[in-house]
Amino acid sequence: MSGLKEIRTRIGSIRTTRQVTSAMKMVSAAKLKKAQDAVISFRPYAMKFKELFFSAAAGAGTLEENPYTARSDQGRVMVVLISANRGLCGAFNSAVIHAAMDLIEEKYLSEAHDDLVDFMAIGKQGEKFLLSHKIRVSGSHNHLFDQLDYDHCAAFCDEVITGFLTGKYKTIELVYNDFVNAAQYTQVRETFLPLQFPGPGKEALTGDTIYEPSAEEVVTGMIPMWLRITFHKALLVSWAAEQGARMTAMHQATDNATDLLNDLTLQYNKARQAAITKEILEITGGAEALRK
Repeated sequence: MSGLKEIRTRIGSIRTTRQVTSAMKMVSAAKLKKAQDAVISFRPYAMKFKELFFSAAAGAGTLEENPYTARSDQGRVMVVLISANRGLCGAFNSAVIHAAMDLIEEKYLSEAHDDLVDFMAIGKQGEKFLLSHKIRVSGSHNHLFDQLDYDHCAAFCDEVITGFLTGKYKTIELVYNDFVNAAQYTQVRETFLPLQFPGPGKEALTGDTIYEPSAEEVVTGMIPMWLRITFHKALLVSWAAEQGARMTAMHQATDNATDLLNDLTLQYNKARQAAITKEILEITGGAEALRK
C-alpha cells in the first residue's frame, strides 16, 4: 500500500503543477495579445519613418562628418543585452545570452581581453548570468519592462546616445530576440551606433524635394528620433517574443503534465488491482486452509 500512497502523492503534486502551468499559459496568452497589438500599432509608424529617414539620408549625400556616424579606434564597446525579467519561457533567455557571447567572440575578442567591453542589462535573467560569470555590467535597467512606453525608452536611449557622442563608447550593439510568431523568435545582433547610411542616391525621394535649412541638418535632426524608434522597437518585439515563448513553454508543460497524469493513473489502477487481487487470493487461501 505504500506504493499506492506514493503514486497518489505524485498524482496530486502533478495535478497542482498542471493547474499552475495552465494558468500561466492563459496569462501569457493575454499578455501576448497585448504585446502583439503594441507591435502592430507601432510598426507602420516605424516603417514610414525609416523610409523617410533613409531617403533623406540618401539625398543628403555624404554624411561621414556626422557625429552619429563617426568611427574611432578609441573607446569602449557597449553591448545592450535585452532578456526577460522572469524565467519559465523555454530557451528564450539562454538563446539571447549565447548570441551576445558569440558576438563578443566574433567581433570584440581583443577588446574583451583588454577589459574594454561593458554590458548594459535590460532583464534580470541576463543580468544574473553576467554577474554569475563575473562579466562587467555597467548598469541594469530592468524596470523598463514594468512600464514599456515610448517616453521611458527614449529617456534611457538618450543616455546611451550620450555615451557614444562623448567618446566613451566607440560602438554600441543591441542583442535581443525578435518576435516572429507565438511559437518562434530569432536572435538579432544589431549595431546601434555608429550609424550606417545607404550610399548617395540609392533611396533618395523622387520628385522635387526641398530641404530647409539643408538635407544634412534635417537628417541630423531626425537621427535621435530614429535611434529612439529603433530601441523602442527592440524592446517591444523582445517583450512580445518573451510572452510567446512563455505561452508555448507552459502549453508544452501542461501537455506533459497531462500525459504524466494519465500514465500515473494507469499505473495506480494496475497497482490497486494487483493489491486487491493479492488480498482476494490471501482470503481464498485462508478459507481453503480452514476447510482442511
